[in-house]
Amino acid sequence: MDISTTPTDRPVDDGRLVEILANPGFGTHFTDHMFTVEWTPEKGWYDARITPYGPLTLDPATAVLHYAQETFEGMKAYRHPDGTVWTFRPEENAKRMVRSSRRLAFPELDPDDFVAAVDALVTVDQRWVPDNADGGEKSLYLRPFMFASEVFLGVRPAQHVTFMVIASPAGAYFKGGVKPVTLWLTEDYTRAGRGGMGAAKTGGNYASSLVAQQQATAHGCDQVVFLDAQEGRYVEELGGMNLYFVHADGRIVTPETGTILEGITRASIIELAGKLGHQVEERRFSIDEWREGVASGDIVEIFACGTAAVVTPVGSLKWDGGEAPAPASTDLTMRIRTALVDIQLGRADDTFGWMHQVC
Repeated sequence: MDISTTPTDRPVDDGRLVEILANPGFGTHFTDHMFTVEWTPEKGWYDARITPYGPLTLDPATAVLHYAQETFEGMKAYRHPDGTVWTFRPEENAKRMVRSSRRLAFPELDPDDFVAAVDALVTVDQRWVPDNADGGEKSLYLRPFMFASEVFLGVRPAQHVTFMVIASPAGAYFKGGVKPVTLWLTEDYTRAGRGGMGAAKTGGNYASSLVAQQQATAHGCDQVVFLDAQEGRYVEELGGMNLYFVHADGRIVTPETGTILEGITRASIIELAGKLGHQVEERRFSIDEWREGVASGDIVEIFACGTAAVVTPVGSLKWDGGEAPAPASTDLTMRIRTALVDIQLGRADDTFGWMHQVC
């Protein structure tokens, strides 16, 4: 893919950038540039470009505003101690976007072009990648996304599509140290059913989780747990994270995919846990198995994972009329978390070949 670059003539000045990177938060500040490429059936993908970051101008009839035909990815760039910049398994994000594109009736962006687009933006805006000389977990969060940009109100796949990448510096997910998240079990809402879009990374899945998340917050919980749509018995995922259940004999169970998102962090943890000597089972896991396993002591740890938090221990589970206490241990959870973060930040050898050097 031939990418043109138009540098901004109004970059954030160095002094202000130092202030931002000292306390970036999440999704609040954005880098100086953005990547864009467009598609039509006649031209294919064309006009790949990096331009100054700025607002988009959309016609009120732009298809995405009416039919939600869009997909996105979430990933991070990390500055290693030697100053080099790396991303974590970007080819897996690229492959997942292809799968999401098929489900949303989008054209497919070649994975090599996806990675090239991300690399190009990170290279141009590399000064925005924070360092972690203080032992922290800062990164540059990357948001590739694709949307139906055709101006048309008919219900069909868009004939003009735009793919973009933007970037935002991110601080550590947990301020003041990692702590268990409390969960609310929703029995009113589901995220996806068989044949639905649960395995696609599309905004509609997240929109459908918001009212359930409000319910969780109202009950003093951090996140919401969804059950399967067919029987209402089997654990699927949280609003934005995958789940793992550690048993007393060392086995780890994680809900099988199909109606849940195939997380990059999820897949990496399965490999990492295996290397640490733990058998990982991907299968249906019922809510009764959760409750009874914690009560009997058979389940000794529960943790969740995602791009933002990486790995977090799970505390108590609450539902209307009951509560399952937090498992007693977080030992394996924190071992896995430390091992994964150390690879991402260049503090440990990457024996899996997961890291991709950008610049």
